[in-house]
Amino acid sequence: MEQRRLGQTGLKISRFGLGTWSWGRDTDEYEARDQLAAFVDAGGTLLDTAPSYGAGASEGLVGELLRDTVSRDDVVIATKGGITGSGRTRVRDTSRGAMLRSLDASLARLGIDDVDLWQVHLWVDHVPPEETLAALDAAVTSGRARYIGISNYSGWQTAQAATWQRAWPGRSPLASTQVEYSLLNRGVEREVVPAAEAHGLGVLAWSPLGRGVLSGKYRTGTPADSRAASAHYEAFVEPYLDAESAQIVEAVAKAADGLGLSPVEVALAWLRDRPGVTAPLLGARTAAQLRGALTAEDVLLPPEIVEALDDVSAIDMGYPER
Repeated sequence: MEQRRLGQTGLKISRFGLGTWSWGRDTDEYEARDQLAAFVDAGGTLLDTAPSYGAGASEGLVGELLRDTVSRDDVVIATKGGITGSGRTRVRDTSRGAMLRSLDASLARLGIDDVDLWQVHLWVDHVPPEETLAALDAAVTSGRARYIGISNYSGWQTAQAATWQRAWPGRSPLASTQVEYSLLNRGVEREVVPAAEAHGLGVLAWSPLGRGVLSGKYRTGTPADSRAASAHYEAFVEPYLDAESAQIVEAVAKAADGLGLSPVEVALAWLRDRPGVTAPLLGARTAAQLRGALTAEDVLLPPEIVEALDDVSAIDMGYPER
């Protein structure tokens, strides 16, 4: 798999990453092991997790697999801080103390001394951004994180954080921003992606298949084994089961049929090559699904297909963007 530099840093990652949102809850140890083995065998390196995924269960499972499935040196470990717990016990706190306690807990669950990329999971209004960013600096200077990033920040928040980190010698520049991005959700193209490009941040795209909808599995209904049929994922998928999304899904399916590819391959190849994108993060229920997605590595879409998909999924870019 091709490797790309993350933003303007020297860190190289695979141009597809592996997300672990469901690990430890819906994805058990055996399935996770098969997914990780398939990912690494394909040349993948970026493994993304967070303390809020399964209330720490995802990080714990990643830690187990680092001990018995892959070498720590063969993967790039990314985790986050700012959200702990899950469900009713979920806490959003990006204060310096909470962030650093969260990082220490993450390292303990992962069973490692440092992470390659530590990201602020979200912006919290009642915490001064300079306090949150100071926690990132402390993680780097203490050797607990090698690079730092942000996640789910708006355009102005991205620009403010990146500017702050470059405003004074000794602060660690941001390497990346992680945001939702797919053919079904191109809102980040208005301000987030331009801000990231202007400040040298790589874009990591979560939910690159539009929460699974771009796979085409919902074209004729809701499969019983799909996430939309699951009690705790139904609300997550539902926003993309509308008429506008269906039109885009049909365009992807038509392109796939004409090219002899799967809709998954078409959707992922389109996103992988968008300006500013370093890596889409793949999330799969099974290793078989993941292997099917990883074949997108070898896909290069014809320019006319890219243009057609751009047109059918275009968002409003009026004033002040244009």
